[in-house]
Amino acid sequence: MKFTHLLTAITLLCSAAVASAQPKLDAPCQAKYDSISRDIDAATAAGNKQQLRGLERARKEVVSNCSEAKLQAERQGKVNGQEKKVAERQRDLAKAQQEGKADKIASRQKKLDEEQAELQRLKDAPL
Repeated sequence: MKFTHLLTAITLLCSAAVASAQPKLDAPCQAKYDSISRDIDAATAAGNKQQLRGLERARKEVVSNCSEAKLQAERQGKVNGQEKKVAERQRDLAKAQQEGKADKIASRQKKLDEEQAELQRLKDAPL
């Protein structure tokens, strides 16, 4: 009987320790936390101590400061920056078209397509 109580107490303590090791986060923050944890595992396996320190710091920041609103704002900032790059590439392409040089037009079009693809990836990515 005493052994059963002891076993139950140990099980509860272990459960509490595991629960405290994995913080409760909303879904987007949990996804970010999990992604950083996978990167930490890879850095540990590779023996990259400097990257490991940075990733551990980033994971602590997620736990203490992450919110869906902050992630949304961060994402919107990236989208806005990418939209500026697309606009710049469009201007470059228009200038090349005015000059009429086929090689420059093709080069500028390729760069524009790459920037537009990145913009679409950012817009389609989950928080």
